[in-house]
Amino acid sequence: MTSMEKYRHLNIKLTPQRLAILGYLEGNKSHPSAEDIYKSVSKEFPTMSFATVYNTLEALKNKNNILELKIDPAKKRYDPEISPHHHLICKDCKTIVDIFNDFNLDLSPDLTDGFDITGNHIEFFGKCSNCK
Repeated sequence: MTSMEKYRHLNIKLTPQRLAILGYLEGNKSHPSAEDIYKSVSKEFPTMSFATVYNTLEALKNKNNILELKIDPAKKRYDPEISPHHHLICKDCKTIVDIFNDFNLDLSPDLTDGFDITGNHIEFFGKCSNCK
């Protein structure tokens, strides 16, 4: 299957630059920022603008194909893993690790204020093994 066929379901214009961005994101577990993606992909496409990366990320986010993480107040990070999961975040180096575990949080009706809970996202903070 070609890259074009693989991403056709997204219904976005698949330029070579966008395909390179999609390729970079595929299977990427580092939760990159737009700047990280730009630095990597611009090596192959030196005339590509940062706006191309940002607009592609926005299009993917609007199509529910990536998650935008606001864990780091200094910059948005992106997660191509869209299945429900949680994150473990190093407070020093900002490394983010996916946690695929269900946590049964039974909230009493007096806490939910009439909300129908449809999901949750838990962020755990600490120090990674490299920063200890």
